[in-house]
Amino acid sequence: MANATDSKNIPPPGAAQDALLRRVLDVVSMPASRISSQDRQMAGDILLDMLFHAGERERQICSNRLAGSREAPRRLLRYLAQSSFQVARPLLEESDAFDDCDLSEIIRLTTPEHRLTIARRRNLSAAVTAVLVEVAEPHVVREILANRTATFAETTMDRLIAASRDEPGYCLLLVDRIELKPSHAMAMFWWADAATRRKILTRHAAERQEMISLCSDVFEMAAAEGWQDPVVRKALQMIERRQRNRAAIERSPYDSLESAIQDAADSGMEAKIAQEIGYLSGIQPVTAAKILSDPGGEALAVLCKATGLKRDYLGMLWTALRRPLELDIGVPHPQFALVAETYEVLSVLKAQTTLRYWNWALSSAYSPAALRHAQSMGEPANEEAEFSTAQRTARLVFGR
Repeated sequence: MANATDSKNIPPPGAAQDALLRRVLDVVSMPASRISSQDRQMAGDILLDMLFHAGERERQICSNRLAGSREAPRRLLRYLAQSSFQVARPLLEESDAFDDCDLSEIIRLTTPEHRLTIARRRNLSAAVTAVLVEVAEPHVVREILANRTATFAETTMDRLIAASRDEPGYCLLLVDRIELKPSHAMAMFWWADAATRRKILTRHAAERQEMISLCSDVFEMAAAEGWQDPVVRKALQMIERRQRNRAAIERSPYDSLESAIQDAADSGMEAKIAQEIGYLSGIQPVTAAKILSDPGGEALAVLCKATGLKRDYLGMLWTALRRPLELDIGVPHPQFALVAETYEVLSVLKAQTTLRYWNWALSSAYSPAALRHAQSMGEPANEEAEFSTAQRTARLVFGR
């Protein structure tokens, strides 16, 4: 009988370890008013060593308990945050104790589930979003872009714009980010969907009015110098108010841009006419080719509005490119209707800025030497190629 009673008092195997873990966890969890940081750190070291030999249940208990503690030793928290997702989840969702370095380490060393949960955290810093974007998991990137409290560095936005070529789902999220620069938007236009393009054209194009006003006397100086300075000439081409090329009209077989488009509508868009339309519009052949081959057609609306063409000429350009104006008699083709609506909502100044930017970035971004180097090495040739907005845009648009 005595032996039976004694056996009832024997604790089950592991009871001492379980009790010790809970006591040490109590110490680690104490508020700062009750325990010194030295004692907490020592208790954290003991608890961490015990967790190496513990199971999922014990780790889960610790994670749930420490999720609300800002004072818990971070080495302990990082270990739990890098454990299985079920263990890590409470900490990843709730803990404010992690700094940017902690989160960056967790991102690099854990699973997509861990990273997706981190992407949903409030107030993610630019340093943390940069690491999440580097991992390049589309579902995680979309989650960060939808996180309105996250912030992004400009270099991270550069990376995201480049990635959006292959991940179209990024575009509609990127266009609503406050970090998006006009240069980002103008590059992304070429592969964005119709809804994103509309936002780009109406929200992200500048009107240049202050620059036009402040630089008016510089135009006179440059003209007096015979437009010999290439740096000044290139910059003023971006600022100038007039869009059409008057000198090109004097050399053209056509008496106006309108007559060139009329001829294209009548006989089809041949290469010579396309080039002439570009010259008369004040843009380079590469820019004209990009606009005339744009699958969506919104770029045509920009060209027409920027050059002062009436809406009828948008229809003529559409016809010249062998695109249907109507689905049936009296029923406009939905794609042309969308392009025509884009033409109506654009202001002349915004359309001009957009067209100037495309021309500046696409046609004059590379010197021949820099282009050859970029094609052969896949790297920027010099500091201008590294930092120039125009050259970065050209690399994005042309895939170099």
